Amino acid sequence: MDTNLSQTIDITTERARYDEYIKEILSDKQILARILKYTLEEFQDTDIDTIIANIDEPEVSKVRVEPGHTNTETIKGAPTEDNVPGEGKIFFDIRFSAYSKDELIKILINIEAQKSTNTSKLGYHLDNRIIYYLGRMISAQKEVEFAKSDYDNLKPVRSIWICMDAGDNEDSINRIRFVQDTVFGKDIEFSNINKVQGIIIRLRSNENVAESKNSLIAMLEELLKREPVDIKKQRLSENFGLMMSVDTERRLGDMCNLSQVLIDQGEEKGRVKGREEGREEGKVVARFEDGMNIETIAHKSQLSVERVKAILKEEGLIS
Repeated sequence: MDTNLSQTIDITTERARYDEYIKEILSDKQILARILKYTLEEFQDTDIDTIIANIDEPEVSKVRVEPGHTNTETIKGAPTEDNVPGEGKIFFDIRFSAYSKDELIKILINIEAQKSTNTSKLGYHLDNRIIYYLGRMISAQKEVEFAKSDYDNLKPVRSIWICMDAGDNEDSINRIRFVQDTVFGKDIEFSNINKVQGIIIRLRSNENVAESKNSLIAMLEELLKREPVDIKKQRLSENFGLMMSVDTERRLGDMCNLSQVLIDQGEEKGRVKGREEGREEGKVVARFEDGMNIETIAHKSQLSVERVKAILKEEGLIS
């Protein structure tokens, strides 16, 4: 029989795999193209097929990059981990470059799947983390995209965060970027302050809410909803125009199948816990009815006195 610990480890492992499948499906170029079109000004007037053609092959965080090796790579097929000797490691969920406009301006893009925006859960403010990621994407370009003082070859960076814990009426897309203010005297036009931008896409956690009025959010909520794969494929195809390629179908199948496994495991864990709690309560009641005092019951049941009292109160045996 599996112990509670082994069951917990199994579920934790499956959840980690599920997170990887989410990253895989988000890295599908059909999905990436729609994210770019509906969040970034550089792509808003470009058709989806053209955006897809102008996206380099995305890298999903799987492989660790050894310290000091980041800047020996080229950005195309960019490593998903930045490293500088003496600094901590960070992993990017999805990292790639894309090209916009007729002159094909290169933009370095990072997409993160984030379960929560709640500061108390995260232990930090999300905007601080986004700023840090953008800073690393800028600094990693030294000796890769430009050398010495050739700063005009600095490429724009975009960090897009897909957050999945918004309330029923809180779906939104927000942008973080530099703003120019003149403190005194004549304005100076700085034409490159738009090179650093963060985007936060907030999806709703309630899967039964009405479809979002924003087409990108509606597509992403459908994409990540836990439902049978055949229904998901049909809705994504008919409502949002996604082509069900072999790779797209495989990614959706993997994600949906593991999603059902997690639901089944969670339900079984709940049933086991309920049976165990039932046995625990039954033993406490039986011992009390046999005349055993509360302190002795607590000792024999390996429960706190407060827990024993709570059980007895629930059963109406003490006030």
